[in-house]
Amino acid sequence: YEMVPVTGVQTCALPISALGWILTDEKRAARFLDLTGLTPEGLRESLSELATHRAVFEFLCAHEPDLVAAAQALEIDPAVIAAGKEGLSR
Repeated sequence: YEMVPVTGVQTCALPISALGWILTDEKRAARFLDLTGLTPEGLRESLSELATHRAVFEFLCAHEPDLVAAAQALEIDPAVIAAGKEGLSR
């Protein structure tokens, strides 16, 4: 992967972009909702919350095939997603 600098705007947009990728697959979306305990309505209501952003990163980092596929789809290094998770865990 070619490292692309990440700006503050990208940092804010990354969990939403990653969530969009998660939701493109019905089985993956159902797994995300099951693991987080969110409902579709609850997810819509919590899109701007850090806990939801953290849940997106944790979901992807917990399953390497999803992490790698999401990073490829978003054209970023998987480490950027992992760093986002670490940044929100502080």
